[in-house]
Amino acid sequence: MTVVTYKLESFEGPLDLLLHLIDKHEIDIQDIPISRITDQYMDYIHSMQELELDITSEFLVMAATLLAIKSKILLPKPPVFLEFEDDHFMEEEDEDPRAELVQKLIEYRKFKSIARHLHERESVRSLIFSKEPEDLTPYVHHEPSNPVEGLHTADLITAFQKALSRAARNTTVARIHRDEISVKDRIRDVAGTLGRKGYGSKMLFSKLLNEDMYRQEIVVTFLAILELMKMKQIVCYQERLFEDIVMEWRGEKESDGLSGIEVDY
Repeated sequence: MTVVTYKLESFEGPLDLLLHLIDKHEIDIQDIPISRITDQYMDYIHSMQELELDITSEFLVMAATLLAIKSKILLPKPPVFLEFEDDHFMEEEDEDPRAELVQKLIEYRKFKSIARHLHERESVRSLIFSKEPEDLTPYVHHEPSNPVEGLHTADLITAFQKALSRAARNTTVARIHRDEISVKDRIRDVAGTLGRKGYGSKMLFSKLLNEDMYRQEIVVTFLAILELMKMKQIVCYQERLFEDIVMEWRGEKESDGLSGIEVDY
């Protein structure tokens, strides 16, 4: 007595089981030996019944379908009818009862291959870990703002030359002035003029100069402006090209923040 041992696998449906049997026995899906496949399919159904496993209705429907196809193939074929068309006898071709099942199996194999590929992609992607983007703004290095941004050296030189040209007639070689003003004192004067009105107050560079000023006073005033820009107390810019330079106060109110000026000339 031969004992047959079945190792039942889990199948997603009757088409999955049929495709498994076809691949296992290396059968051409376009030319299925329906009798052989039906017998193997029925053996699987009987094995499930012996093990008291739940058999879904779709497996039973497929079993009935296979038996119906098998019976059509085994039964004698009906007589062939000949049709006369265009002076020729045309033999009517019998439709293969396996055709619909073969088409379903081909489509199922296609979708199963796609599902396997997507599952592999999912497995690969599951090994990649990511995290939500964080705000790295606190770690970004901020360059200090340029107090003369937008203002070129040529603009400052031009303004300086205009001031010197206006004061040229007041400069004499023989005249000596004892009362000299330092850059530090001039910084306090300019800061007092601008800072008195508070943050954002503006003043034209030409307003700091007058026709009675001497060359030395103009130079000191110009150096004071540069020092205030360096200390970020004021910013200078032009509204339009070649216009007067505008000074805008950006420091503390009046000159409270200039007590520790490190200028010794």
